[in-house]
Amino acid sequence: MNKQGPVTQFMLKHYKHFNAATLVDASAAYEKQLTKGNKMMITLAGAMSTAELGISLAEMIRRDKVQIITCTGANLEEDIMNLVAHSHYRRVPEYRDLSPQQEWDLMEKGLNRVTDTCIPEEEAFRRLQSHIHKIWKDAEDKGERYFPHEYMYKMLLSGVLEQYYEIDPKNSWMLAAAEKNLPIVVPGWEDSTMGNIFASYCIKGELKPSTMKSGIEYMTWLADWYTKNSKNAGIGFFQIGGGIAGDFPICVVPMLYQDLERTDTPFWSYFCQISDSTTSYGSYSGAVPNEKITWGKLGIDTPKFIIESDATIVAPLVFAYLLGW
Repeated sequence: MNKQGPVTQFMLKHYKHFNAATLVDASAAYEKQLTKGNKMMITLAGAMSTAELGISLAEMIRRDKVQIITCTGANLEEDIMNLVAHSHYRRVPEYRDLSPQQEWDLMEKGLNRVTDTCIPEEEAFRRLQSHIHKIWKDAEDKGERYFPHEYMYKMLLSGVLEQYYEIDPKNSWMLAAAEKNLPIVVPGWEDSTMGNIFASYCIKGELKPSTMKSGIEYMTWLADWYTKNSKNAGIGFFQIGGGIAGDFPICVVPMLYQDLERTDTPFWSYFCQISDSTTSYGSYSGAVPNEKITWGKLGIDTPKFIIESDATIVAPLVFAYLLGW
């Protein structure tokens, strides 16, 4: 395995049982996938960018420990917001005790709360809005169409945001991804803040919906990517949280195998999910891995792990193991 830094050494010494042991086993199996020459998809649900996962994920990207990412629109934009407005964020450790009036006061101050962290609307959303609108409009005027993440890449690589940087740019996973042109899939982008802003321009007649490539186009692109990249190597699936970020991309395999009748399509070669979902509630994304066999997503022999824990704690530890920290 990679060199064992102090974090990895601590995990190997203390994480012997239960979810802790699964964390180590899943990390070792992830590393084995890469050693075999397989590729890995990481999916990001929830508010992992606001949780500053970029501190470890950006290095994972730079060190080729992940080959493709699927994320929500929120995670796509919130990493960039943290990059340009970090000093304006406000932490609210007493968030469980806030009254409705206190929540309203935060809203009036332009502080949109995500658990214990408030994203500053003016400095984060609005700081990006004029720049991304220009990129959207320029593309439309040229008759060009791109995916949501491609517009974000254009904005980051143009350098227009450098004047606002408030964290070390090496801790931005989106910047690391843009510099590598890492493939990203963003299902349901429309429900993000930038998606809402884009919709508002369409309602006002300033932009056309067709300027933004759609979720169906993301799925057809992913089908082509999976087909090409699984010919000579397996593709693993590392799912952080649940929801559309995981449910959307994992379905590309049964779609290829069943709907397109490409019966030579290989199953995902590895599966791990960090989950806090309750399986008995009928959750798709919280289902135990074996259920995915019945849907044609995983094979009988696919290495399968589920770590039932807090992703903000677990994901950085898995990445630390893979990075030899």
